[in-house]
Amino acid sequence: MDKGNLTQFGRAMKQLGIEMIPAYLPEARGRSERAFRTHQERLVKELALAGITEIEQANAYICDIYMPAFSDEFAVTPEETANMFVPWAGAPIEDILCEQYERTVGNDNCVRFNGLTLQIPQNQYCYHYVRVKVRVHCYPNGNLAIFHGHRKLTSFNSQGKGGYNSNQKAA
Repeated sequence: MDKGNLTQFGRAMKQLGIEMIPAYLPEARGRSERAFRTHQERLVKELALAGITEIEQANAYICDIYMPAFSDEFAVTPEETANMFVPWAGAPIEDILCEQYERTVGNDNCVRFNGLTLQIPQNQYCYHYVRVKVRVHCYPNGNLAIFHGHRKLTSFNSQGKGGYNSNQKAA
């Protein structure tokens, strides 16, 4: 994990304030290795005792018998039963949980992205964004948006149609 060159997932986690523990760190390896060791020591023996030799039988045994018994034995009742989730109060979550790419605006006030030319319309804040670094957000449904800092400048559908600023309604 390179903290200076984050993946899209790493960037989203950082924006959400969630610390990632890389799998190569001892803390993470210890957790997963303990779980693997427990399953390797117990599961193979239990399958043999049950006389199971086929994958379909093993999968059914794991789902119906092994995992429920394992959960009953190792589950821990939380000290605090109240819901500890905190509602997200930052930027709209869809603007974080999307792909983001940095681009430089061309002399024609357009951004090139995945074969599309995206025109940034004039707005009340700036007449043009020539040579300014902006972010293109690519949402799961294929729609796009261009941001400058925290300000959304314009939005497009997946074919690059639209180009309306955030104060206008989509066509």
